[in-house]
Amino acid sequence: MERSGGGAGGWASREPRPATALPRRRQLMGFGLGIVGLPLLTFATVAAGLPGRGETILVVYLLAVVLIAVVGGLLPGVLAGVGGFVAVNWFHTPPYATLTVEQPEALVDLVVFVLVAVIVSVVVEIGARDRARAERHRLAIGREAARAQQLAETDRVRSALLTAVSHDLRTPIAAIKAASSGLRQEDVDWQPAQEAELLAAIEDGADRLAQLVDDLLALSRIQAGAVSVHPTPVAVEEVVYRALTAWDGPPVEVAVPDPVPEILADAPLLERVLANLLDNAARFSPTDRPLEVSATRSTAAGGATVEIRIVDHGPGAPSDRWDQMFAPFQRLGDATPGGLGLGLAIARGLVEAMSGTIQPEVTPGGGLTMCVELPVAP
Repeated sequence: MERSGGGAGGWASREPRPATALPRRRQLMGFGLGIVGLPLLTFATVAAGLPGRGETILVVYLLAVVLIAVVGGLLPGVLAGVGGFVAVNWFHTPPYATLTVEQPEALVDLVVFVLVAVIVSVVVEIGARDRARAERHRLAIGREAARAQQLAETDRVRSALLTAVSHDLRTPIAAIKAASSGLRQEDVDWQPAQEAELLAAIEDGADRLAQLVDDLLALSRIQAGAVSVHPTPVAVEEVVYRALTAWDGPPVEVAVPDPVPEILADAPLLERVLANLLDNAARFSPTDRPLEVSATRSTAAGGATVEIRIVDHGPGAPSDRWDQMFAPFQRLGDATPGGLGLGLAIARGLVEAMSGTIQPEVTPGGGLTMCVELPVAP
């Protein structure tokens, strides 16, 4: 008996060890070879007139028993050894058709035959158990490594979150508090324009705070696989213009030709994706160059798709850091305050939840293009 790890103070029986480390399929094959092979071998040797050739017959039967032991392991090998002993004694050892042995040398040969069969079977079984144990250990090093990697990633995200909370979340809170405290000062005679400015600061801080919290909640739902997706046929141009309705950033040029078919997507989620990608592009794009949104039909190996591209003409990003851009809390040189670096992580999570992909590309002439690929609606 050993202490169970399942409950406090509980006891559980040690898990019984399997009778053999070999798979059941191999055991059945071993039994099948013994049941069918040994009678056929006996019939063939008797029909060939081999009775009386003791050593030769023993070698033939020993090869058969070794084969059965290698295939089926301990129990089939031992039973084959016993069966071979009986067959050789009955059919090939004088006096025939009896289990008695005239010559002591023949008896010694038969005993050695059985011992060799048992030893081979035991060796095969030990080897199988060693391989199974090594495989279990290998899988347990793999699980521990995966767990260690997961814990390291969790620690990294936690550290990044704490850093973000200590800076990006405190910034709008501090702005709201400063503006509201100013308005509450009774010894200051605020002019209407000054009051409007302080109220605008409070509103802007609240909007930024709400956006940051919303991003954190969205990321948590994505990582938990709890995003609710309702894909329907969607017109690309309609979703693009809805995403631009509340856009207050730099100018955006839209090029969505009429032949582009409808896509299968969740319209509100796709609007969120486009808004995040546009916001990210605006952070790096020069003020004298508009952002661009285009859509084209594409035929991939998996079927027809539509590629939506959000293009900026900023400094771009090295291709070896493209994957890093989609990690949470990564901003890759963006010095713009007020963000947690979650926009691209959320965009990728939402696109993948809609059975699509998102991939960076180099903008011709310089810059970065985000290509969102979604399936065409049936």
